[in-house]
Amino acid sequence: MHFINGIINIFYPKACGICGSINKYDICPKCMRKLNEIKQCKKHIYLKRSFTDEMYIFKYEDIVRSCFIKYKFGEQNYRYKAFANFMIKDKKICGFLKKYDIIIPVPISKTRKRQRGYNQSELIIKECTKLDKDIKVCTNILYKIKNTKPQSSLNKEQRKINIQGAYIIKNNEIINNKKILLFDDIYTTGSTLEECAKVLRQAGAYEVSVLTFAKD
Repeated sequence: MHFINGIINIFYPKACGICGSINKYDICPKCMRKLNEIKQCKKHIYLKRSFTDEMYIFKYEDIVRSCFIKYKFGEQNYRYKAFANFMIKDKKICGFLKKYDIIIPVPISKTRKRQRGYNQSELIIKECTKLDKDIKVCTNILYKIKNTKPQSSLNKEQRKINIQGAYIIKNNEIINNKKILLFDDIYTTGSTLEECAKVLRQAGAYEVSVLTFAKD
């Protein structure tokens, strides 16, 4: 097996998901240090939202923004491993993930997934479960049934209207009286996360919190 892996690495060497340098890590030591320097890990409590609190890891700017644009829109899906590795190796973030019974990545519509080829949030959080088996992720509960306009093209009020009725719950017995963590890539106005949290609470979730990789 080691021999086969060695041959694979010769022809398909690993590249850092942040800077792109060839090395044996999904995220190189230099980029790991850089991300640790700029991480925020700030938490906010909400009283008038369907989710009770929200934590984001980075501000959506500089190196994080450029990497996510390439990851999300530039067909560079290999970058998800770097994002997941950073999360798991951070004790605060990993501890936050383990507080919840179930983690649900915010889904995208079938049409959008077919166009992009992957759900960017799902790839990251599923990789986290591979790196730590104590983290439970479910992708058979929350579904997006409407191919809405991209939220990034709309203002705050338009986003609320655009996303209404876009999500449904299946297998709601799984989340009954459970503490749920919603994971998404970017937090902007929170309209998408509010709609997702609302349907989860209506379906019987005891508590819903939010974790995003970056906040705009």
